[in-house]
Parts: sequence; C-alpha cells; structure tokens
Amino acid sequence: MSAKDPTVAELPSVMRTQGWMDYGLLDSGDGRKLERYGRFTVVRPEPQCLWTPALPAQAWDAADAVFDPTDEEDAGRWKLKGQPPEAWPLAWGEAKFHGRFTSFRHLAFFPEQAANWSWLDTAVRAAGPQPRVLNLFGYTGVASLVMAAAGAAVTHVDASKRAVAWARENAELSGLAERPIRWITEDARKYVQREVRRGSQYEGIILDPPKYGRGPGGEVWRLFEHLPELAGLCAELLSENGKFLVLNAYAERISGAALSGLLADKLKGRGGRIEWGELALVQEDGAREIGMSFYARWQA
Repeated sequence: MSAKDPTVAELPSVMRTQGWMDYGLLDSGDGRKLERYGRFTVVRPEPQCLWTPALPAQAWDAADAVFDPTDEEDAGRWKLKGQPPEAWPLAWGEAKFHGRFTSFRHLAFFPEQAANWSWLDTAVRAAGPQPRVLNLFGYTGVASLVMAAAGAAVTHVDASKRAVAWARENAELSGLAERPIRWITEDARKYVQREVRRGSQYEGIILDPPKYGRGPGGEVWRLFEHLPELAGLCAELLSENGKFLVLNAYAERISGAALSGLLADKLKGRGGRIEWGELALVQEDGAREIGMSFYARWQA
C-alpha cells in the first residue's frame, strides 16, 4: 500500500447508541425488542435476540403497539391499543422529527443511527464554514437535519416522494426549513451519475442504501450489484478538501470488513483513515446490546 492510500483500521469498532429522552431500548429477547418512542412503547421483531427477556411478561403485554410480521421481509401490520396519532414529535439534539407507525416495522427513523448522528455533528463542525454534504437514501432526513444544524449545506436525496415530504415536515418542525437544504426526489444512482457529469463536489457524503429498492421511475436497486459503482461515483464527488464518506448497510450477508475494503479500493490516493465495524443499540439497563447494521467510514 502506498503512503497516499487510506489507512484501514486493523480491528472493528462498535458504535453504540444509548437511549435518550425520546428513545430507549427497554428489553429484548425471544426474537423481539421492547422499545420506548416518546410516550409510546412498542414491540418489534428482532431475530438476533436469542436470549430470554429480563422484564416480566406484563411489561411486554402493556406495550401500546406490537408489529405482527408477514412472510414478506420487513412487511406486516401494527396491532395498536386505542387510537394513537398518525405522527407524534420526537427529538435528538436540535433535530426534531415525527415518529410514525409505518407498514415496514420502522417508526420513520432508525434509532441506532444516533451514534452516527453524533459523529456527523462533530465532523461537520470541524469541516470549516458551510461544508457541502450529500445524503443519499436520506429517508426522513434526521441525519440531514443534524448536519444542517451543525452548519452544513445539505443535498438530501431519496427515491420516495413520501419520505422526502416527511423530511420536509421534519425540517419545519425543527425550525431548520430556512437552512440550505436541497430536497431531491430521485433515484440515487441517477442523481450521482448526473452530479459526476456536472463536476459537482462535496466535502462529505453519507451513503445509507437498502438491500433492495425501487426508484420513482421504476429503477431497481440491488445492494451487491450496484453498490461498488455507486461508491466509486461518490469517491469522484469528494472535493480536494473532502472530509468524510460514511457507508452504512443493513444486509445480512454484508460485513464492516467488506465495506471497508470497498472504500479502500475506491478512495485510493486520498490518504486519510477508514474505520469500520457495527452499529448497536444498548439496552437501558446496560445488560445487553443488539447489533443492527454494519458501517465503514473514511475521514481525511
């Protein structure tokens, strides 16, 4: 390896998300997790929880919502007690956003990403005045809002018109709607390909793709098929003063080591350092943690 290639960490690290005022992992076990989202408690499937729950059955039975999965991955329906609102406000730092009972077991954000949000907040504040940041597969925009609050000029891209609309709502809720945030509803690959042709440049990029997805024009995204190309294009979009590229993936067959190898390949000659590992949720009693996704991140 030449001196100019990125240095890759020899060992993985775990980015741990502890609970905060509007979220907590209360208990886990028997293939499920019991969580707190603001004033609501929910039960969701989590196959990795192979152990026995610590709390009594009454605590689980008292949950306001239970997700009942179907055979289709991540799909199912919620069993709700009473009539909870369609959306309710939550917050992390300066970012405010709505929790929602979506049809794919998620509540319109991924709490384990809070460890990443903290890292991004610090990285943006250290990157100089108003760094340009690209957030691909940005979903409902919490990471975009964290970076905008830290002073970044953000381009937020997601193929879902509904997700981008929710992200805009979250920006209004946060009092950040007037910050320099561009909201783009488009297939991420198409957008990045066009940005490369335009010669656009960014100081930071977040790449958080699903395992499978469809763009607004019927474009198909397959992680293992399309990620190498997209990561390479993102490397081209990093400016000479580029500060970071964060890659996150939830696929079961991926690993932090694989993601770090991909970044090392695409960022040859950029110097800097690549860290890699796993994102985990820590139970409120500190007794257990659940690995949720894998990451690799390059920093100049």
